Amino acid sequence: MSDNQPFLTDIKTLRERARKHIDDGAVTAGYDADRATVIKLLNDALATEIVCVLRYRRHYFMAKGPNSKGVADEFLAHSNEEQGHADQISERIVQLGGEPDLSPDSLVSRSHAEYVEGSSLSDMIKENLIAERIAIDTYREIVHYIGEKDPTSRRLMESILAVEEEHADEMLDLLAANPDEKPH
Repeated sequence: MSDNQPFLTDIKTLRERARKHIDDGAVTAGYDADRATVIKLLNDALATEIVCVLRYRRHYFMAKGPNSKGVADEFLAHSNEEQGHADQISERIVQLGGEPDLSPDSLVSRSHAEYVEGSSLSDMIKENLIAERIAIDTYREIVHYIGEKDPTSRRLMESILAVEEEHADEMLDLLAANPDEKPH
């Protein structure tokens, strides 16, 4: 904005713009991002979250060994948090006029993280740590790409990114406590 331009658009103009294209819901004329690209990025993040839900859930059920109870409980908690992220991302996609892509056929190919089963408790922890590190990097790139063009999507991805960083720290702690668990 130049120094001569007022901070806010005059109220009459805002009211007129709000009445136009009301079918666009939350997306107003002031939305600066490429909506199709943001929806694609969010759908890819959605696929990542769902793959993480499934991987953590499998690991929860498959965790065996003397230290497995606490680790399994952590896997379950992370699975539930990843599901919450998937729900938040789906809601944002709909707000932007898109459709959440929950198709199982393309889930793995769109996900940034991989679905790796792991054969031991330490393998499962490592795979979850790797997946969290991938999510951290890709979500950071999404936040950077969106920038100021879509503050709501950016804040959503920043909040999810913060949780993924916590998950990575927790997986690292679990790995240190369970370095060589034997296969079940």
